Parts: sequence; structure tokens; C-alpha cells
Amino acid sequence: MKNNIFFPLVVGLCCISMGLYAQDTTKRKTIDITSSFKPVLRDAVKINFSAAPPALDTSRPRLSYNIPAQFLFLNYQPGEMMPVALQRDTMNPWENYDYIKIGAGNIDIPYVRTGFSFGDGKTTFINLFANELHSSGSLPFQQNMMTDVKATGTFKTSNNLEWNGGVGFKADNYYLYGYQPDTLKFTGDQLKQNFLTVNGNISLHNTVPTEYGLIYHPNFKVSYFTDNHNPKGDEANTVVNLPLEKLLGKEFAFDLGVTADLTHYNWPSGTGAQNNNIYYVNPAFLVKTLNFFLQAAVTPSWNNKQFYLLPNFLADISTNDQRFTLQAGFIGYYDKGSYERFESINPFLAQPDSLENTRMQEIYGGFKGSIGAHFAYAAKVGILTYKNLPLFVNDYANAGKDFVIRYESSMQAAQFHGEVSYLQGDVFEVTGSINGLSFHDQKTWAEPWGLLPVEFNAHLKWQAFKDFWAKADLYTFQGAEYLWTDGSSHRGGRGTDANAGVEYKIAKPVNLWFQINNIFNNKYERWNQYQVYGFNFLVGVVFSFGQK
Repeated sequence: MKNNIFFPLVVGLCCISMGLYAQDTTKRKTIDITSSFKPVLRDAVKINFSAAPPALDTSRPRLSYNIPAQFLFLNYQPGEMMPVALQRDTMNPWENYDYIKIGAGNIDIPYVRTGFSFGDGKTTFINLFANELHSSGSLPFQQNMMTDVKATGTFKTSNNLEWNGGVGFKADNYYLYGYQPDTLKFTGDQLKQNFLTVNGNISLHNTVPTEYGLIYHPNFKVSYFTDNHNPKGDEANTVVNLPLEKLLGKEFAFDLGVTADLTHYNWPSGTGAQNNNIYYVNPAFLVKTLNFFLQAAVTPSWNNKQFYLLPNFLADISTNDQRFTLQAGFIGYYDKGSYERFESINPFLAQPDSLENTRMQEIYGGFKGSIGAHFAYAAKVGILTYKNLPLFVNDYANAGKDFVIRYESSMQAAQFHGEVSYLQGDVFEVTGSINGLSFHDQKTWAEPWGLLPVEFNAHLKWQAFKDFWAKADLYTFQGAEYLWTDGSSHRGGRGTDANAGVEYKIAKPVNLWFQINNIFNNKYERWNQYQVYGFNFLVGVVFSFGQK
């Protein structure tokens, strides 16, 4: 029995292993599920955060600041020198308090300067200044009187606007003592030369650009100028300037401005009234980056209805630390021809018979920079072209005692200008500058009469001790060409003027000061036939009060 069951089983296994066993296809396929699978996610692990302040950084950062020295390149204008050898006081600027400075000397009686400050020092600033100076030299009628009063104010509003304005009054009195020969006889009324100026200005600018990146600064100036001649000459000047700058991102900007410079001159003894007007339109494209500055523009201008297109291209290339900058420019501009401006250059001027604006064009290249924290330098060379440049010539029909203007229609000059300075805060300061001009290619007149070819200035200010200050100034120049009675041209002598002074505190509100001028007693002539004062001194006191 056992053998019968085992035999078929063996035969069946053999057939399956040999592939000979045939599956029964008649039977229906079924799947039997004996259990069900339910997928379950594993419990998530939660991350718990506990609020805690970051660890304190106790390291002290080391910050270094580098502020490069800045220089201004000023366009050349005919040199100005008053007959008084005394230069403007540069001893100590009094800021944020009031002062009265009085003095007297061998040629100056009296000498008075005052300054008063008002306002809260944050949004309102008002300053009043008044100067009075009387000087008298050794020559007949060698005297000068000056009165100058002005008020200035600044007001800041809460919406980022700043208003600036001022009014002023100035009276200059001179005598035409430079006549040849000196044996001539004149009365004081015949020689007296009085000039009166009243002026005012107002301006507005936004201290923060608007939401559209606009910066605006409209300003308005007026002045009235008159003399004491018979008949009297007078002049009204008005300047309206409307500049607007559009910021184009952080590195680009576009400027657009309109300027009207208007002069009305009355010359009753001659041709009557004259209008001398200039209009400008000033579009400019600006590029401002850390290492590069570019101003590219042309300026349409109308000089008494004559149209001229002036170039206005400037470029500065600087190192990353701003310690060295290369500069280049091709620019055009006007020096305004007005009775008021001409008198500020030469106070022995006769009434001009006409007014002409000087159109100038300048091509220059140069560099500026600083070494260390205290030393700075700058230099440039250039070519200047003048159109209608005023020259000052003695009027020998009046014994040469006053000057008439002769306009040079066209002239060029090669220019060199250099500056150096060493500054150590308010304790020590030394500066020096030289300006040289070589005139050529004159078209109308033989020589550049009255223009100085070389000028040198040096200044020293030193706070030697806590309450003791010293200063010194040196000014020297090569003499200008002048026209003689026979029509020949001659060069004036070299002039040198050295001044020194000290100031020290003798009480809390009182300083004592002493100054000597023209130390070498060099009686040079800035203007032909007009010898300046020789050696002179001043001594006085300064009262300061109301210090904040």
C-alpha cells in the first residue's frame, strides 16, 4: 500500500523537473487572502525651539577713516589790491559768540570789527557784521575810509528745506593821490572818490532729494552801486539762477539750469544808459563714482543778444583712497563787466565809458592729492583765451590820477598754478600758492596793462600755547605793464608785503592783539603812480561775550 502511494509521487516530481508536466488549464485561478496589510506612518519627531538671545560680541572693531584734502581751482581774474597794506584779519575765527575788535596804529585810527550771532544754532542762524577802517599815509591825500555792514541768515524747515539770505551796505572812500607831477595842486573835493553799494540775496534749496530724485537751488541777487562824480554814475545788477539736478541712480545725474545776469548802467556824462545782459542755459550730464567724476555739457549763452556755445567738460580720476586725483577740463565762462566789479579790482577807476563782458575759454590738466594725514598739494597747467578783457591805463589827461578801461579784443595766456598746505587741526597751518601767467597773441593793444604775470601767497597760523596765537603772511608779485605818457610801455617793479601778528588772552572775555604790516617797508606800486603805505602797526583788544 505504501509502495502504491509513493510511486505516483515520485513520477510526478520527475515530470515537473523535466518540464513534461502539463498544467491543468481547465481549473479557474483564484487568490486566497489570509490577512490584510494596513500601512501606518511612523510617529513624527517634533523639534522644540527655545528662545535665547545671541551671544554677545565683545570684540572691539577697529575703524579707520581717511578724509582727503580738498582743493578749489579758481579761475584767474585780474588781481585786486587795495592801497592799504593791512590784509584781512585771519587770526582767529569767532564762532558761536559775539565779539568787538578795536585797535589803532600809526596809520589806522580807528580800526573796528564786530560780529554778533543769534538763533538756536539748530534751525535758525543769524549773523550781523560791521567793519570800520580809517587809514592815512605820509603822502598828500593818501587816505582811505571803509564802512561795511551786513546781515546773513539761515533758516531750516521741518520738511528738509533751507532758506538763506542776506542784506549789506558798503561805503568805500578813496582819494586820487597818485598824480604826476606831485607839484600839482588839487582840493580834497576834486580828488575824493566815493563808492556806495547796497545789496541783497535770497536762496532756497532742499537738503534731501525729493522722492523723484530732484535737487533744486533757486537763488536771487540784487545790488545797487553808485559814485560821487558830477554827474553821478550808478548801476543796478540782478542775477537770477534756477539750477535743478535729477539723480539717476547712485552714479548718474542730469543738471539743467537757467541763469539771467542783468546790468543797467547810467553814464550821464557820456552815452547815457547801457544794458549789459548775459543769459545761460546749463544742461549737463554727470557721472559720479568712487574713482571717477565726469561732467559733460555745452552751455548755450547770449551775451548782449550774441549767441555763443560754451564748452563745459570736466573729468577727475582718483585712486581708491582718494589720495591722488588726475584732473582735466575744457570749459568756457564769462567774467561780468560791471562798474561795481571793476571798482573792486581798481578803486582809482574813472567812470567806464562802456561795459563789456569777458568771455573766457580754458583748457587745463593737473593733479591734486595728499600725503599722510596733514600734507596736501595741487597743481595745474592750462591755456586761457580771453575775449574783451579789460585793461587798466592811466588817464594822463587828468595827470594820470585815475584809470580808464581799454578792452583787449582777443588774447591768450599760458597758466601755471600750484598749491601746498600742511594742516594740523586748529593748532598749526601753513599754506602757499603760486599763480603764473604768460600773455601772448594780443590783437588790439601792445601789452596786458595792469595784469600781474606772477603772484605768490604764503600764510602761517600757529596756536603756540593754550591762549597764545601767532600768524604771518607773505605776498609778492611781479609788476604789471603800464602805459607811460609818451605812449611807451614799461613794467612795474616787484612788490613784497610781509605781515605778522600775535594774539593772547589777558582775561576770560578779553584778548590783546598786535600786528605789524609791510615789515620790510616796501613802498611798491600795485597800480602805476599809487604807492602803498609803508611799515605800519596796529594794537588793540578783542571783547568776546555771549559764548555758547
